[in-house]
Amino acid sequence: MIDIDKIRAIDIHTHAEEPCGCHADDGYDDLQATMAAYFRAPWKHPPTIPETAAHFRAQNIAAVIFPVDAERETGYRRYSNDEVAEQVAEHADVLIQFASIDPWKGKTGLREARRLIRDYKVKGFKFHPTMQGFFPNDRMAYPLYEVLEEEGCIALFHTGQTGVGSGMPGGNGMRLKYSNPIYMDDVAVDFPGLRIILAHPSFPWQEEALAVAQHKPNVYIDLSGWSPKYFPEILVKYCNSILKKKVLFGSDWPMITPERWLSDFEGIAIRDEIRPDILKNNAARLLGLI
Repeated sequence: MIDIDKIRAIDIHTHAEEPCGCHADDGYDDLQATMAAYFRAPWKHPPTIPETAAHFRAQNIAAVIFPVDAERETGYRRYSNDEVAEQVAEHADVLIQFASIDPWKGKTGLREARRLIRDYKVKGFKFHPTMQGFFPNDRMAYPLYEVLEEEGCIALFHTGQTGVGSGMPGGNGMRLKYSNPIYMDDVAVDFPGLRIILAHPSFPWQEEALAVAQHKPNVYIDLSGWSPKYFPEILVKYCNSILKKKVLFGSDWPMITPERWLSDFEGIAIRDEIRPDILKNNAARLLGLI
């Protein structure tokens, strides 16, 4: 179990890229290499889950970790939620399990979601509309949201531009339109009991994300995927004021290390009394750790 009093932060957004020894052989290496160059990531091969746990343990930071299931749209094999969860359970002192199910999987996905929640106590699910090829307010996805709402899970959605496919021909088929956070407003209305995280500064739709998070009490924002030194001024202003209890530290590991993010966070104009909430307390409350 995570000792919430001893850790210095909770990273709400990290990826399991090489969790189970099932190395992808379907073009995913090219995608990963391009993303690593985009983010200037400091590794040659994506870290395993044990390596991720060791890194965060050394930093005294807890982390939410998840794979991304985008097989249908991308053709890349997903990493098994079960195998990820089994490895995460071995590092429960520092890692927190989220899962990922492509909503296009229909009833098969619903059964898997309920089983993962029952068998592994999964606390949340990651969605990536651009990689999975759907608008978040598509009624196709609503049965899966219903399960998550019923089970008290968190739904974390990628929003804004993505490093996935950036610079590759045609963006490697990634369509940015799916990740405009304004579509999350419908989801927040239709599922008022579903806790929703809008991941990343939502360039070029930052104000849409802020509006939805301010208007809907069940919507939060994580700050992953960008160095804080590039945060738009309006995002910093909202972090310091009306959204101070609804913004969450996230790194986007392994593309950005938590220590790099935290170092850059020290240099931006966040009020000192608000920093502990952004770095740990808001996430701890959302995850039910306090």
